[in-house]
Amino acid sequence: QVQLVDSGGGLVQAGGSLRLSCAASERTDSSNAMGWFRQPPGKERQFVAAIYWNDGNTEYADSVKGRFTISRDNAKNTVYLQMNILNSEDTGVYYCAAARTVALMYHFGAWGQGTQVTVTS
Repeated sequence: QVQLVDSGGGLVQAGGSLRLSCAASERTDSSNAMGWFRQPPGKERQFVAAIYWNDGNTEYADSVKGRFTISRDNAKNTVYLQMNILNSEDTGVYYCAAARTVALMYHFGAWGQGTQVTVTS
């Protein structure tokens, strides 16, 4: 199974930006979709964004559209999440995930270890 290492979290003021990175050990058909989920304090893990290695198609949660951008670097097997105009509701542990499709990620995906994002007002 693909191994994922996510990084880039930290403490940021509201309105600020952060960029998360997720390095994958390999790219395979079973990990063609790469995504980010987050888990706010006391809440369930929720989808944020995803991108496909093969064609670059992207998907976003409504709550982050226009503020977050997911991108990929195929040569480095790395996916990025640029987060702008952060607010307190973006606080949580962010997890990188990989699966054949986005629909399979939550229950069947490979996961990174998570990186904490804290937005202060």
